[in-house]
Amino acid sequence: MSAHDYDSQLLESVAVRRRRLRDAALFGGQRQRRTVDERLGKVFAGLVIGAVLCAGCVGWSFVSHRVLPATTAPAPTSTSSPQ
Repeated sequence: MSAHDYDSQLLESVAVRRRRLRDAALFGGQRQRRTVDERLGKVFAGLVIGAVLCAGCVGWSFVSHRVLPATTAPAPTSTSSPQ
């Protein structure tokens, strides 16, 4: 085993130990529950982002079809002559 392999193995084990200690300090014995909570949080965040994007598309569609043509349309002119 070379010195480089030993160093990388040591650094990896230290990183794993720190992550485990951090998880234990933050979540205690509920590590399995934490992973489910994280997944549910990500799903919920994805749904919220999707809903915001859909609302933005609907809003832009409304503005572009209802508000913008009314402001850019030329004023109507009468074609009949006054008698």
